[in-house]
Amino acid sequence: MGLQGLASEEIVSYEPATGAEVWRGKTGDVDEIVARTRRAWPAWAAQPLSTRMELVRRFANEVRKDAEKLATLIARETGKPMWEARTEVESVVNKVEISIRAFAERTGQRKLDSALQGTAALRHKPHGVMAVLGPYNFPAHLPNGHIVPALIAGNAIVFKPSEKTPATGEALVRCFHRAGISAEVVQLAIGGPDEGKALVAHDGIDGVLFTGSAHAGIAINRELAGNPGKILALEMGGNNPIVVWDTPKIQDAAVLIVQSAFTSAGQRCTAARRLIVKGALYDAVVSEVKRLADRLIVGAPFDEPAPFMGPVIDNDAADGLTESFLYLLGHGGKAIKHMARPVEDRPFLSPAIIDVTAMKERPDVELFGPLLQVIRVDDFDAAIAEANATRFGLSASLIGGNPQDYNRFWANVRAGVINWNRPTNGASSAAPFGGVGLSGNHRASAYYAADYCAYPVASAELDQPRASIAVGLREG
Repeated sequence: MGLQGLASEEIVSYEPATGAEVWRGKTGDVDEIVARTRRAWPAWAAQPLSTRMELVRRFANEVRKDAEKLATLIARETGKPMWEARTEVESVVNKVEISIRAFAERTGQRKLDSALQGTAALRHKPHGVMAVLGPYNFPAHLPNGHIVPALIAGNAIVFKPSEKTPATGEALVRCFHRAGISAEVVQLAIGGPDEGKALVAHDGIDGVLFTGSAHAGIAINRELAGNPGKILALEMGGNNPIVVWDTPKIQDAAVLIVQSAFTSAGQRCTAARRLIVKGALYDAVVSEVKRLADRLIVGAPFDEPAPFMGPVIDNDAADGLTESFLYLLGHGGKAIKHMARPVEDRPFLSPAIIDVTAMKERPDVELFGPLLQVIRVDDFDAAIAEANATRFGLSASLIGGNPQDYNRFWANVRAGVINWNRPTNGASSAAPFGGVGLSGNHRASAYYAADYCAYPVASAELDQPRASIAVGLREG
């Protein structure tokens, strides 16, 4: 059921797992919200950096106080298991100190004294009012990864959460306000695609920080193509490969594959969508992956025993994934593990695995759910070619192989996150995060978020004017 606008100005959020209503509220007036934020921004930017850092640390403390309540809300609104919702809240808290360190490292001040030439200085300025457009899969952690670095840098924020997770967005913003950050400096804009478009195009917005689908990101990029003065950071999806090469550790490989493909019900931008496996290992690897996938518990957030994965976000998403599985099956795919809907009228999906080696044309799309496509290859060059057979370029992993294989893989695979014997997902916030192609616009987030939250200003400075013209003057 997901989320529906029951009236032209009302948004309602429902629990994916049960259909129960979580939240309802009116859409915001974008013009009014942006105007208030613009008025508040100069005073926030004028605060000492130490004050802004202290306030975001207080925000982390507010989240800690509300940790269980916030995790429960995330679990209800997204359907993810409670254990995973708790890890998301931990990530929100941890982001603060990581962002403070990153700001100091990435945007540090520099001064170079040169006697008669004065001082050459480097400082950074905030952009102004930033629109943060958040996704539903990590409705607290991912927008927070934009908001905290932007606040530290001195920007004011208009945050539009996904229309599918407005309650979590509202709870996050309340934590900022309780920490002492003005309600005018961090504003919540409830709305759907129309409000998102209005924010992107608004003259009062100085930057757009977006996490979501490639389709929406491309539309934003097109809208701002004629406005280079507005900073744009796009964090989009992936059609991510996980390559299995020579390894005797089949069980470990299977665990890494299952973690990559099916954590968060496959609703991670870094989830493995394509398993590329050496022919000689195919039977052993695929049978072990299927055996493990058959054991995964799919259930509601608060079920006991705890499920490995919950539902996808809504019935529309579940229907689309089911149709995609049938499309692959009807165009040359061979089912290894069928996709099933175990609960009628609710968006629970069993993890699905399908061999698409024989497909003549494989759709290069991000199937955002628990659907893993398998491709058999015979040599390492073919594996790398298959890994690169996508317009996306977010994450990629090599399982097995030797250091020389990994060096070749790292050097030749197009992705912003490249791992060896680790999952494709679970990237650290203490490292840069981003991709190429349809996965991003070369503005990595996480540790590098400071780069798009402030711009460098170079200055040449003397305490008194001092100048002369040595050539080209008539005698006076």
